[in-house]
Amino acid sequence: MRIEIAEEHVARRAFAWAVDWPGWCRSGKTVDLAIEALVRAAPRYRIVATTAGLSFPATATPGDFEPLDSVDGGATTDFGAPERVTPADQRPTDTVEADRLARLVEAAWTVLDDVVAAAPAELRRGPRGGGRDRDKIVAHVVMAEHAYARNLGLKLATPVLADAASINEMRAAIVAVLREPSDGSPIEGRKWTRRYAARRIAWHVLDHAWEIQDRTDLD
Repeated sequence: MRIEIAEEHVARRAFAWAVDWPGWCRSGKTVDLAIEALVRAAPRYRIVATTAGLSFPATATPGDFEPLDSVDGGATTDFGAPERVTPADQRPTDTVEADRLARLVEAAWTVLDDVVAAAPAELRRGPRGGGRDRDKIVAHVVMAEHAYARNLGLKLATPVLADAASINEMRAAIVAVLREPSDGSPIEGRKWTRRYAARRIAWHVLDHAWEIQDRTDLD
């Protein structure tokens, strides 16, 4: 199976991601290192695809990847997040494809919830002694999604972090927008397309879910 990928790069950082699999995205100091990280993340992402009820390639190697888009990043890329809307993000989505993308975003949230439930409140420190603990990571993800919602044309009340129903209501509104078929144009009055929104949201959720896993002591 050929897997279309895209990349975004600045002098000191690059991102590589699978175009049709929102959230399967990794970074590195160079494009080659980002692609290597993307390969390593395939088993983790398979859980997301399975949770969404989708088939996923049994294996993934750099030879399976078909480069599609390569774009220069900006300040946000350098800071640590993929920011550019690429030509692939402007592809139309019919009802079936829009639902598929939405299901993968929902699956990313489910994976995060499962990871959080299994993780301790205090996580192992990073190499320089930094890093948020579990609950602060969760709060960061939720509040980022509230900010992202504005890029989907949504004006939502700030979710209450201690209230799962409040968070679920916000996420349901986000998914409703992602499930709308699109000709690939930016969401009305915004810069984001629905495809870009799906991959940016899913990337952020999974990046932090996998961070929690990596910083959990299993001894």
